[in-house]
Amino acid sequence: MFKKLMTVLMVVGLAVGLYGCNTFAGAGKDIQKGGEAVEGAARDVQRSY
Repeated sequence: MFKKLMTVLMVVGLAVGLYGCNTFAGAGKDIQKGGEAVEGAARDVQRSY
């Protein structure tokens, strides 16, 4: 019984950990895209002067 419970807890923990990594990776990509957009807008403003 104890081994089965530990196995289930380990699998659930692994799944939560992997899900969390994907979430942070996606957020990082979103932030990077936002930064690229700001950088592009700043370049456009510099060129207009």
